[in-house]
Amino acid sequence: MDETQRMLIRGGVPLKGVIPISGSKNLTLPAIAASLLTDDCVVLNNVPNLVDVHSSLELMEHLGVNISHIGAHSLKLLASAIKTTEAPNDIVQKMRSSILVLGPLTAKFKKASVSLPGGCAIGARGVNLHIEALQALGADVTFENGYIKTSVEKDLVGCDINFPIATVTGTENTLMAAALANGTTRIINAAMEPEVEAFADLLNQMGAKISGHGTSVITIDGVDELHGTTFDIMPDRVEAGTYAIAIAATNGDAVLRNCRYNHLKSFFEIMSEVGVKIEEIDSGVRIYGRDNTINPVDVQTAQYPGFPTDLQAQYVALMTICGGVASVTENIFENRFMHIPELVRMGANIAIYGRTAIITGIEQLTGAHVMSTDLRASGSLIIAGLMASGETIVNGLCHLDRGYENIENKLSGCGAIIERIAP
Repeated sequence: MDETQRMLIRGGVPLKGVIPISGSKNLTLPAIAASLLTDDCVVLNNVPNLVDVHSSLELMEHLGVNISHIGAHSLKLLASAIKTTEAPNDIVQKMRSSILVLGPLTAKFKKASVSLPGGCAIGARGVNLHIEALQALGADVTFENGYIKTSVEKDLVGCDINFPIATVTGTENTLMAAALANGTTRIINAAMEPEVEAFADLLNQMGAKISGHGTSVITIDGVDELHGTTFDIMPDRVEAGTYAIAIAATNGDAVLRNCRYNHLKSFFEIMSEVGVKIEEIDSGVRIYGRDNTINPVDVQTAQYPGFPTDLQAQYVALMTICGGVASVTENIFENRFMHIPELVRMGANIAIYGRTAIITGIEQLTGAHVMSTDLRASGSLIIAGLMASGETIVNGLCHLDRGYENIENKLSGCGAIIERIAP
C-alpha cells in the first residue's frame, strides 16, 4: 500500500445496505503461527487481506514456511523445512503480534531468537508474561542485543501458570508451547476472548488436548506431535463493531453479514442503551432505527466479556454527538486517547482526566484534515468523517489497512462518499 495515500470522506450520508464482515485478524495471526507446530499442511480459510497478515506471512517465509495462496482468502502453510528460528527486527518491528512465533519455535525446535516487537504505539504492552510462562515451562530465556533468546535442553514440562492479568497473545503463546510439553499445563486467569477459544479449537483439530477454553482456566495435556488440518477463520468482531457504530452514527439501516451477535453481546447491550435497534438475523446482525438523539452512555473498557478496548476510540467518536455528557474510561491501555485531539480538530468537546474522557455532545462535527495514530484511532476518524459536515481527509492509512479490509469499498457500497486519494 502507498503510505502517502489519504482517505477523502464527504459526510452526512446514512449507511444503508449490507456490509460483509471479513475474517478475524486477531485469530488469523496466531493461526498462522500455529503452523510452525507441525510438519504437515495447515490450510486456513476466510483469511482477511490485511497489512498485518502480510507482515505475518513475510515472517513465516523468512523462517522457511512454504506458503501457497488458494484463491483470495485461503492459505496453505507447510513448515516441514524450517531454515532458521530467528525472527529479525526488520520484520518483527512492523507488528507486535510477531511475538506469537516465540512459543511454537521454542516448543518444536527447542530454541528461538525473536526481536522485541513493535506495532501500535498505544501504551506499554510488555512481553514479560510470555517470557515468564516459557520460563515456568522450563525454557532458558536470555536477552541479547534487543532479542529474546530461548533454549530448551530436552522438552518443556507442563505446570500451572497464573497470569496476573489476562493476556490474549500471552495465553495463545502458552497454548502453543504447552501443546507439545510433557505433562499437564493449567493456564489460570487465561484470556476468554472468542478468538482465544477458537484458536484452542484449531489446536485441538491439529491433535492438541485442550479443555476449558472460553473460561478463565484452560488445561492442556501435552502431546508428542501435532498434525495438519483445515480451519475456517471466524468473522472479525472488532470490524463488525466498528461498522455497527458507523451505521448508528449516520442514522443508517444496514446488515453486518456474518457478524456473530454473541461475540459482541456486552457491546450491543451498550448500543441498545444508546438508542440503536439491534436485531440478530439469519445472515448476521441488523443495525437500524436510531432516534434523532443519541443517548449519552458511560462505558469502561474491560477484558472480555466487557466492553472491548478495540472499540473505545470508535465509541468516543459516536459520543461526540450525543445528547448530553458521557464518560469513557480506558482500563486496558494507558495511551489510547490519541484519537481525541484529532476529534477536537473536528469540533468535538472532549476533556481528558487521566484514563477518563468526558465528552459533551455537540450537534455535528465539521470536516477537517486529521491524522490517524494507530489502528483503532483510524476507525474512529473514519466514523467521524462519515457523520461530519463537509469534507474530512484522514491521513495515516498505513494504520487503517492493518485491520480493515477494503473499508472504502464496504462503506461506499452502503452509500458513503469515500475514496482514497493521492497527496
